Amino acid sequence: MAAKPSVIKPIISKMYCSSSQAVLAVRRRPHVINGGGFVVTDCSQNQKVAFRVDGCGILGTKDEMILRDGHGDALLLIRRKGAMVEALSIYRKWKGYTLDYEGSQDQLVFCLKEPNSCLARTHAIRISTKARQNKDWDFEIKGYFPDKDCSIVDSRGNTMAQIGVKKELMASKDLYHVVVTPGMDHAFVIGVITILDYIYGESTRC
Repeated sequence: MAAKPSVIKPIISKMYCSSSQAVLAVRRRPHVINGGGFVVTDCSQNQKVAFRVDGCGILGTKDEMILRDGHGDALLLIRRKGAMVEALSIYRKWKGYTLDYEGSQDQLVFCLKEPNSCLARTHAIRISTKARQNKDWDFEIKGYFPDKDCSIVDSRGNTMAQIGVKKELMASKDLYHVVVTPGMDHAFVIGVITILDYIYGESTRC
């Protein structure tokens, strides 16, 4: 990726940031698990499981997913609320929350705005974090996620993560890779991908 990003503070935790470029592989769970989610492995660590995502088929709740670390501990609760209010809005809002020791919703980490009407179709999907200052958004999605040809770009135009499919894997829609820029929070990137996966009716959606 031809990005020259400035130093980025951790969005979820500094333990998910790396000083070097990372390549993560995303693989859907078996189709027998409807809305079961996906597993993320780190290609630089012998395909070690880095994250797991539980979709609504596992949780039993529509518009809700959980991002877990490689050990299965919950990192983020991701949900969309206020459907009645959103019916009158040009955006749907997805929010990612940290979880407390009891597994309940704790602090808001980021908010993703999904266009909700024909009036907003030309607008990009944008993400704001709790650390933003004097601006409406921190990141946006460029490209089209269902084609696995898109990127997460910051407000300065730097590519933070590139989603794609390697040529040798073109025959499979269940496996793709994510190249993450040095300094970028891997857990945040996968949290955003979790929402994109659900929006476009893929592995996390029932």
